[in-house]
Amino acid sequence: MQKEKFSQYSFILDRTARKVKQYAQVSFAQRDFDITIDQWSIIKILFQENPMTHKELAELSGKDQPTLTRIMDILIKKGLVRRVEHPTDRRALQLQLTDEGKIKVDNLSPLVAEVRMKAWENLSEEDFEHFVRILNTIYSNLEKEN
Repeated sequence: MQKEKFSQYSFILDRTARKVKQYAQVSFAQRDFDITIDQWSIIKILFQENPMTHKELAELSGKDQPTLTRIMDILIKKGLVRRVEHPTDRRALQLQLTDEGKIKVDNLSPLVAEVRMKAWENLSEEDFEHFVRILNTIYSNLEKEN
């Protein structure tokens, strides 16, 4: 493979990821979701894996501890998440969606899916399969190094 030919892949990945996030954030604001993309990703994980520790949530979300703490403080203030005692470790707390948080995920899920599908307009199922395969290969190549 020619290195020059593939030298811009990081730029293209980063540019595209930023555009997808920017588009989604603007769409969230225009539709008055009262939540950011990062907040959505956290409550969606909790909806699927509820409850979990801060560390587990940080690992699943790919957020560092300070960023996750800021997001959690906002979600707790909004009444969407609460901290609860860990069932087996009194020193630890778990994060859990409130009933209001579960309702928010239920209500927003179809709308968020609409926003996310905008990026896939004019692309086929085969395009999506290739895209996922390629991204997973890149991830695996780099994961082997760590």
